[in-house]
Formats: sequence, C-alpha cells, structure tokens
Amino acid sequence: MARRSVLSIRIVEGRNLPAKDITGSSDPYCIVKIDNEAIIRTATVWKTLSPFWGEEYEVQLHPTFHSISIYIMDEDALSRDDVIGKVCITRTMLAEHPKGYSGWVSLSEVDPNEEVQGEIHLRVELLEGGQRLRCTVLEARDLAKKDRNGASDPFVRVSYNGKTQESTVVKKSCYPRWNEAFEFELPDPPAEKLCVEVWDWDLVSKNDFLGKVVVSVQGLQAAEHQEGWFRLQPDTAKHRENRRQGSLGSLQLQVRLRDETVLPSRCYQPLVQLLCQEVKARHQAGGVHLVTLLDETTTAECRQDVAVNLVKLFLGQGLVKEFLDLLFELELAKPCEPNTLFRSNSLATKSMESFLKVTGMQYLHAVLGPTISRVFEEKKYVELDPRKVEIKDVGCSGLHRVQTESEVMEQGRQLLQSYLGELLDAISKSAPTCPPVIRAAFRQLFQRVGERFPQHQHTQFVAVTSFLCLRFFSPAIMTPKLFHLRETHADARTSRTLLLLAKAVQMVGNMEPAAGRAKEEWLAPLQPALQHGASQMRAFITRLVGTEEEEGGERWLCAPRTAVVKEGLLFVHKTRGKGPLLASASKKLHFCLTSEALSFSKSPGAERCGSIALANIRAAEKVEEKSFGSCHVMQVVYVDEAGQQETVYLQCKCVNELNQWLSALRKVCGNNPQLLHAYHPGVFRGDKWSCCHQKDRMGPGCGQTRHSITLQDWSDPLQPDVEAQRLFQHLHGLQQPLREKYWELMEAGGPQNGPRGCGEGSPLPLALRRLFEALQDLERCHHQLPPATPALLELQT
Repeated sequence: MARRSVLSIRIVEGRNLPAKDITGSSDPYCIVKIDNEAIIRTATVWKTLSPFWGEEYEVQLHPTFHSISIYIMDEDALSRDDVIGKVCITRTMLAEHPKGYSGWVSLSEVDPNEEVQGEIHLRVELLEGGQRLRCTVLEARDLAKKDRNGASDPFVRVSYNGKTQESTVVKKSCYPRWNEAFEFELPDPPAEKLCVEVWDWDLVSKNDFLGKVVVSVQGLQAAEHQEGWFRLQPDTAKHRENRRQGSLGSLQLQVRLRDETVLPSRCYQPLVQLLCQEVKARHQAGGVHLVTLLDETTTAECRQDVAVNLVKLFLGQGLVKEFLDLLFELELAKPCEPNTLFRSNSLATKSMESFLKVTGMQYLHAVLGPTISRVFEEKKYVELDPRKVEIKDVGCSGLHRVQTESEVMEQGRQLLQSYLGELLDAISKSAPTCPPVIRAAFRQLFQRVGERFPQHQHTQFVAVTSFLCLRFFSPAIMTPKLFHLRETHADARTSRTLLLLAKAVQMVGNMEPAAGRAKEEWLAPLQPALQHGASQMRAFITRLVGTEEEEGGERWLCAPRTAVVKEGLLFVHKTRGKGPLLASASKKLHFCLTSEALSFSKSPGAERCGSIALANIRAAEKVEEKSFGSCHVMQVVYVDEAGQQETVYLQCKCVNELNQWLSALRKVCGNNPQLLHAYHPGVFRGDKWSCCHQKDRMGPGCGQTRHSITLQDWSDPLQPDVEAQRLFQHLHGLQQPLREKYWELMEAGGPQNGPRGCGEGSPLPLALRRLFEALQDLERCHHQLPPATPALLELQT
C-alpha cells in the first residue's frame, strides 16, 4: 500500500507585472517551490510585462506537504535576479477545490518573516510536580539559507512568561544540533504559551528570522511531556502596513491536487480483469458496451485524464492494440461523415492522442528535432500575410534600399518551403523507425475506416493524419518547449515561423491543400509545396500501415528493455572515497541511466568506463549550496562491490536538469528494498560533515530523504496499480450516471437496434453488475485502511 499526493499545475500567463529593467520591461520566469524547496523553473520570457508560459507539470509529492509557492522572478545577467512577487497555495486551500482551481491570482510581496522552512526537534516537559517547565532544544533541519555562503548561523530564543533565554550559535549550518535545555518557573496560574524562535545570527546586520513554534502549556499539563519534530511557522504577528496589494500584477494558474492511496495489486485484479475481458469480448450486437457507457458519462474536463489512465493500464496488460481498435469500432458505429471523422474530443480521439504521447515522444524528437533546431538557430524572418509584413532595409553600408513587400513575402515563402520540405523528408523516411506499437495502431485504424467508408479511400489517409499531423506533429511544432523539444520558449519572430510551419503541416495532413486556403488566401504561393507534401504524406502512410511487424506492437512495448531513461554530461566533484567515479581522471563525464544501471563514459558513444547497478543505489538527493558553491549539485548514495557505502557528487547545469535527474533516478530505484530514510545534505570534509558538523563519517543522516518527490512525465515507467486506482476513483462517482445512461441507450434502442422496452426494474447486464461489485469491494478495502499518521506533530497553538 502506498499513499501518494499528485499535484497537477499549469502556469498559464502573467499580466500587469512591474517593470524591473531600465528598458521599462522585465524578463520574467517562475520558480515553483514545494515547502520552500525549488522543484520547477519555467523558461524566461524576454522583455514583457505580460508573459505567456503555458507550461504544465505533474509532481508526485510527499503526502505531508504543506504549501506550494510560485515566485515570479526577473532574470538579470549582471546581478542577482529580482523577486517580482509570489503566489502561495496551501494544502487546505487545495482541499477546498477537489476538482482543482483555475483562475487569476494576485501576486503578493515577499515578506522575509514569512519565508521560513524546516523543522525543529523539541522535548517539552513539566518538572517538580508541575512547578517548573523545561524545554530541550535538540536539533533542527532544512532551515532557510540566509547568508551568502548558502547556509545560516542559527540560534534559538526560548520565551515564556516574559523571560527569554538563548542557545549558542551554530556556525554555517542549516542542520544544527544544540541539545540544550532551558527551564522556567511556572506561575500560578501558568502562562499559556511557550514560544521557541529560530534566528540567523549576523555580526554586522540585523538577525534574520528563521521561524517559530508556539506550544500550549495548558495542553502540556494533561500529557506532562511532549517530544517530536515541529514544523517552523512564519511570524504572522508582524503585519507590515506598507505591503503593496494588487500592484504587482497577477498570475493565471490551473492547480489540482489528487490524494491517492494505492492498494496492493491483488485488490485491483477484479476491476482490471473485467476491463480486459470487455476489451477482448469486442462489441456485441444488441447490447451496450461498457466502454460506450464510460465514454458517454465522462465529462469533457476529465476525459483526457481517463484516456491516459486507460491507455497506460492496457499498455501494462499488453492489450493496448485491442483497446484502441475497440474504440475505433465504437466511434465508427456512430452516425458520422467522412470529412468530420475523429475531429471531436471523444474518448477515442483523446485515447489515441494520449497513446501517441506515451509511446512516441522519442520518435517525435527524432523526426521534428533537426528542423525545429534549425528554425530556432537561424531566426529568419518569415511572413506570407501581407497585413503583417514588416518592410526593412537591406544591403551593405552606404547602399541601403527598402525591400518591397513582394520581396519580403517571396523570401518568406522560400524559407518556409525549405523548412517544410526538410520536415516532410524526415517524416517520409521515418516509417521504419516508427515504434511498432504505433504502426500497429495506425494499421488497425486504416483498415477500420476503409471498411466503414469503402467508397471514400481518401478518408483512410485523413484518419491517420488527423492524429499524426493535427494532434501530434503540429502542436509540437507550435510549442516545442511543451514537448521537450527545446529548453526555452520561442521569441516572437521564431514563434510566428513555427506557427506558419504548423499551419502548413496541418494543410498537408488534410490531404486537400486547396481546401485549407479558403480562409487564408495568402497561403496560395505555398500551394505547389503543399500539393507535393500531400503526395509525400500519402506515400508515407502507405508504407507506415502496409507491412505487418514480426512481433506484435504490444509485445514490443512491454518486453524487458534497457531503454535509455536519461543521459547527459555531468560534472563530477572529487571527494574522499573509493569507486570508479572517484578514481576517474576526467571531471566531466557522459552519464547514461537505463533500467539496469547508471553508467558513465568520457563522451557520448565512447566505451563505458564503469557503472553503478540500480539495485545498489540507496538515495538520490540534492546537496547544500555551500558544499560546492552551486545549488545544482546532486548526490547518489550507493553500495560498492565490497558492501561499503559510497557517495558521488554530480553537478547539473540548471535547477530543471537537476530535478529531472533526481526524478529519473528515484523512479527507476523506487522499489529498491534498502533505500535510506535519512541522508547528509552536505559533504564530509576534513573531520566532519559540513551540514550538521557530525564527526562520524558513517553516522546517521541529518535530513529526510525525498524518495517520493518526482516529476511525472509521459515516458514514466508503467504503474498498473496507480492507473487502476485512478480509474476506480473516477468510476466510483459514476455508478448512478452509468446506470442511467445504460437504460437511456437501451430505451433508445442501443447504438444500432430498435426500441427494447426495458426499464429500471429489468436486470443490469452482467458486465455492469460485475463492475459495480468490483467498485464496492475496492471501496471496502479503502475503508478498512488505518488512518495516515503525520510525519510531524501537530502544533498546539
């Protein structure tokens, strides 16, 4: 059993941001922090006060997380980046919107007294028959970094009944250990609150607030003592009158939190087996298929999520080809016209779209990557619309002349035609490298449409391109950042070129370029290239669906593979220890993470220097900034061949790459039986750990590991139990709508039959009865679970 909290967040755009640069604009980007730990950094949008990001992320969180903060920053090449403002969303706020929150949120000013993080370990007890109060401050962890060296110099201030005592200062540590006790006399009646504050000591400037804990003495009298880790809280009493409200702009967000309890696999078997049997049984004449009921009762807002769950579930069961074929059959059984086929957002179209993203992202990158990179690097001006053409000077110094509109448009046509030709050539040659599971799905689709519209052979080709071009290639061309084709968003000029290229690919995909010019006549000069492209696309689809694979697509996908999960160059920090990485003469190595090992070589494609088996990895965590002067360093803790625990420190180029590596390592090692529960965020240098100053190199860690925090992606390993749990959550709320839709379809004669005269008193079909029984059994399993125990004690305030 596993408890999960999954956060879906889409950062759409900002508006009315304040100008931070002398040009009267800003270069904004967003940092997303979970409990003050940076998880995501969006791309920078240059020179604007109304940036558009449109970036979407899914993060698996620790179930006890408290808040999400989104900071809008202004990037500065010469000095430290400026903070424009932030939005803070607590777990309580998300719980009030179970279907998610979507809308504009005003940015608030960042208050240092609210920027607290971490926990403190306290023991509070009554002595001498309740006459004295003792507070023992043991240690703290994950405190905020207030000094330039990437650490703090924390001390504790304990206050009770008007008296204050202070601890010693622990220099350069966010994981201090005090183990100091403070005693106070209890008055009669006793004062109500004991306050423990943590501060960062500064020699010259004012001390910085790091957080506080307030304990109720009245509650302590009932228990006599209390010990545990307490979360540090901000000082809300210091309200600043001059705080600006509504003057920092606003941010449009879409946020949703799902709390999931994933049961053991055996609990989901009745539901999974039922769905598999329904797919294998196909559509029976005279009845209503369970998938039809699911399609009819699923609302548009959650159809995408349900489609992803179903696709991944059937991929794990080796039945994705049969599932998609059933969807095609049910969709084609509806009244439809050849020219509108698969243009709606039905379960069939959403499932096929999700299927392409889950199984075809590497293929997409191979086909589109070179052309997209060329467009970004050349930054050429491309425009065919006479209403938007910009006339500019051309020629060398002293011989300037103004280009005519026709010259600008002709140059744009030639460039766009060149990009389109390069892209279509890449698509044409890609049929053999297209994943077999995708080829098998398109082959089925091609055959089904041919059987449904035997007089319209052209429709077979358009059915394939409606998914491949309109729902896969074109969106990736328009927004390559969202498909991980680029690390940054395109500027205005490049974005316009990509939009025109995406339009051209859509028109080629329609297989009738002339029809696409009805509303945009200015695309007429591109007509010969579009016609040639349509013939290329037709030939490509013929090859794509024409040859049966030796192995079924679903077996190819689910067979054990050593596919590359992530690879790239990382800087190796040399520290005391053993192992092939630490003995290597090179400091920068090419790392490759597969489903078997983390291996490394001197360069891409070079002979492997060594590897660490995934089974030997115990943790993958961040490293304190002060350890190596960088906040983009991670550590991989592993056991060598002799059984000795070793740690390698690897530096990434940015926070996004750091979190992607951590996420990938945590996913492939998630089932390792001996994962660490604590680790050292610092490095052992000299005779002690830089984080907590412990002198024992093999001593227990001072920080909690974060195995459960990962970034979700289309290429994640299949997790059938997770998909089954999400389907259960969806279906559990649909039992009455499913029942009502069944009677409605049967009264109407079902999909293809005449009136049947059934009513609520008639028995439900076997499949629907079995579905309700499986859902009720799962509901009972959830009710029998023990309640979740919090990782931190509740504050008594």
